[in-house]
Amino acid sequence: MRIFLFFLFAIITTALIIILNSTLLLPAPLGKLLSPQHGIWQNAEDEKGRKDETFSFPQLADKVEVFMDDRMVPHVFAANENDAYFVQGYLHAKYRLWQMEFQAMAAGGELSKLVGEVALNRDREFRRLGMVYAAEKARDEMEKDPVIKAECDAYTAGVNEYIKTLTAASLPLEYKLLGYAPTPWTTLKTALFLKYMSYDLASAADDLEMTNARAFFTKEQFDLLYPSLQDSLDPIIPKETPFLPQSVFPKAPADVDSVKSKDFVINQQMQPDRENGSNNWAVGGSKTQTGAPILCNDPHLGLNLPSLWYEIQINTPELNVYGASFPGAPGVIIGFNDSCAFGFTNGGRDVRDYYEISFKDESRNEYLFNGTYQKTAWRIDTIVVKGKPNFIDSVAYVDLGGHLSPVMYDKTFTGNKNTGNKNLAVRWTAHDVSNELRVFNGLNHAKNYSDYVAAAESLHTPGQNIVFAAKNGDIALRTQGDWPAKWMGQGDFIMPGVDSSYLWQGMIPQNEVPYQYNPERGFVSSANQKPVAETYHYYMGRSFPEYRGLTINRLLAAMDFITVDDMKRVQTSAYDGLAAMVLPKILFNLDPTKLTTTEKAYYDTLARWDYNCMAMETAPTLYHVLWRTLKDTIYSDEFLHAPLLTKTPFESTLAETILRDSNSIFYDDHRTEQIETLEDNVLAAFKKMSLVADNLKKKQGLAWYKYNNVRVVHLARLPAFSIDNVKANGGRNAINANHGTHGPSWRMIVSLTPETEAWGIYPGGQSGNPGSRYYSDFVPDWAAEKYYRLWVMRADEKADKKLIKKMTFFK
Repeated sequence: MRIFLFFLFAIITTALIIILNSTLLLPAPLGKLLSPQHGIWQNAEDEKGRKDETFSFPQLADKVEVFMDDRMVPHVFAANENDAYFVQGYLHAKYRLWQMEFQAMAAGGELSKLVGEVALNRDREFRRLGMVYAAEKARDEMEKDPVIKAECDAYTAGVNEYIKTLTAASLPLEYKLLGYAPTPWTTLKTALFLKYMSYDLASAADDLEMTNARAFFTKEQFDLLYPSLQDSLDPIIPKETPFLPQSVFPKAPADVDSVKSKDFVINQQMQPDRENGSNNWAVGGSKTQTGAPILCNDPHLGLNLPSLWYEIQINTPELNVYGASFPGAPGVIIGFNDSCAFGFTNGGRDVRDYYEISFKDESRNEYLFNGTYQKTAWRIDTIVVKGKPNFIDSVAYVDLGGHLSPVMYDKTFTGNKNTGNKNLAVRWTAHDVSNELRVFNGLNHAKNYSDYVAAAESLHTPGQNIVFAAKNGDIALRTQGDWPAKWMGQGDFIMPGVDSSYLWQGMIPQNEVPYQYNPERGFVSSANQKPVAETYHYYMGRSFPEYRGLTINRLLAAMDFITVDDMKRVQTSAYDGLAAMVLPKILFNLDPTKLTTTEKAYYDTLARWDYNCMAMETAPTLYHVLWRTLKDTIYSDEFLHAPLLTKTPFESTLAETILRDSNSIFYDDHRTEQIETLEDNVLAAFKKMSLVADNLKKKQGLAWYKYNNVRVVHLARLPAFSIDNVKANGGRNAINANHGTHGPSWRMIVSLTPETEAWGIYPGGQSGNPGSRYYSDFVPDWAAEKYYRLWVMRADEKADKKLIKKMTFFK
């Protein structure tokens, strides 16, 4: 019996050793994860045991001191700039290494290496979009610039010096969970991250969906559903602004109206969040209580842990800049220095177009262009797949007007859609030569308006609305980037790629880029709305959000003697500008006598609502469900037989139809014998809304924060490291624009008084380690709409009580 038990326990022990250390059965060897010497326990931080640290690196030219304040924000004091970037790289790696590498791998289509075949389609999509190709071109351009090359080399060296210190025990937790180790940082990885931001902000394209829509609907229906101009438009640059005569003359081909693909059907397309946006504005001293400008910015991006942003101050004899930096890139992205402040919102224009390519034969080695067959260029991509053989992907590249463009979709790859085996090449500004770091370096050093303009003009992609304010009183905003000079409708649909007539005919010249400088109205602002009205010469595109910009402009125009507290209230406003416009008209067209007792209670709740989307209220939930059901009720018959993925009508289309067209052709449901009116649609939608609300009440309640579902999620979507059910006010069409995993990722307000006063917060924490108290400590204050005073530390404040740690880097 003893011998039997001995062998039984020996077998069990052996099996446990195999299972706990197997990467075939588990994402990472569980035995290693649970090891007290090397596993996850080593990632817990002892906050009481913090000590000052000293380092020595031969790459440094001089001593660098870093002072960590009580929020773990580093204040870097260096005798020269490249030493500061070296230390910034070290700090980014120390607190955010896994995030940096994961984002670079995601951009480069390398996630299959970590999680296996499940990510292969996604990796192929990113590779075939040309992300690595674009990053390589950007890296080469950055390395031609001696200032940016030195900046990147110093930053990269700092990252790699930290990586060298890592042991199996000190690896960031996610490496242990996913079972891999970091590789050396490179400038290419920095470029990949910056191109990922271009993907997130400047790669949304509706060409395929709009092609389906144009093929399906009549011209009358199409023009009503997808108008090129909205009546409610309050553009970034006021309508009365004069523009220079155009110097590029984009002309549409004579046969443009006849190009209409009837057999193009798309089922699904990977897209960045269409809501990626932001608000920024600057008010001049004539409108503030202090007489100094105030600049505000809140970019709306993914709400992630670790956060997209890392707060930092960099001080050298030539530079003193504070703000939010990107882990993975040197410098400050949004912030301020001793002379000025700067911020960004997304330009939102269409800079990614698709062209149908005609290959000579199945080999795809030649393609027809301008009457002759041209040689195809090829890029062979090797994708490492965990647990499987490497996947080899051959991607054709074609020359579209002097720019090599990848054939993203072809017979070998359709992604998650049916493209009818068409060959679709993608022309995207992110593929062009660019040096993204030049704009940030320039803004970090800017002293005045001229410096700001010079920096802004170096921005190529993603195109942004760059706001500026200076202590001399100047305020400005430029809609900056490489914008294709398009003819009306160009790029809205898939275009023929067989000749040059449908190609971009140049970029809008810098002297014709819309901008404002010290406008008479006393403020500049942008919230991703259309930049200009119909008086501008070039085609801007069709779909832009309208209502945040409208609300901001109305508020700022009516305000005087503005204070920082006023700007905090504006920046965190939960007022839904769209709801305020449409809900009264909806309720006006609803007869309460036709409602049940329960429905009447919902009606009364909506009638009393002040249009503020407050976390604990039920009215915002009822309104948003009603808006969704009304849209479905009005358009469902028109879209019933449309292709599976067709562009849905713009939100502004539905709003302006309800407000201005009492006899819209879309009100009638063609599936019934009677002719429906707006009143019929509203009643039907309200009754549907009531049923949905009843179900929601039983399931989770009707509190707005439950329905809006704001959450801050771990980049690898690990639930234990994420925060759900954040009780935040706001909504999609509020200035405080949040929903799901999207929202204000960094709120900043800067008053350009003689001694700068600044406030800011982001929904995360300085540390990327889930075992640290600094991992997500800002989230509750962010949700409560609180701000932290941004402490621009002076050299004589080194003994300040706010400091919790000092790090000294010696040569």
